[in-house]
Amino acid sequence: MTNDIKEVLFSESEIDAMTTRIAEQIDRDYADRSKRLLLLCILKGSVVFMSDLMKKIKRPVEIDFMKVSSYGAGTETTGKINIILDLHRADLSELDILVVEDIIDSGKTLSYLVDYLKLGGARSVNTCTLLDKPSRRQVDFQATYTGAEIPDEFVVGYGLDYAELYRTLPYVGILKPEVYNK
Repeated sequence: MTNDIKEVLFSESEIDAMTTRIAEQIDRDYADRSKRLLLLCILKGSVVFMSDLMKKIKRPVEIDFMKVSSYGAGTETTGKINIILDLHRADLSELDILVVEDIIDSGKTLSYLVDYLKLGGARSVNTCTLLDKPSRRQVDFQATYTGAEIPDEFVVGYGLDYAELYRTLPYVGILKPEVYNK
């Protein structure tokens, strides 16, 4: 698999520094421990990032999961948001939700989810992403917390995949175009 990587964009240590910085920001911004903070992991790509992030957050957090897709079989978003696994909780009005995502591309998925969760009654909804690709943005959307901005390249590793492969790489790398342009 490593032969399919054009270049390493972020090493393990750089990702570790990003998650530490974001966790510290979250601890500062959610210092009121009387409020309930829910980290909402968007499966599957965000699970590695959220796992590392939640271990570094010092304040109490709850976790939950949603599975949402806007991609078909290829590398381009379809533009249609599909909720495959929904969040069903009776206590949404008591929660400050922090949606944890691996990467923001068009911005449509997270923009949709924020509105969806607010309409569902969440007390507050903010967003956290490891990677942001603003050059691909199709809606006006900015994450509350961002690890790093990246160029318009197809990236894999650290939970991010192509055709369910490469998620287990411990770094984020740029996938060679010949791998996905077959």
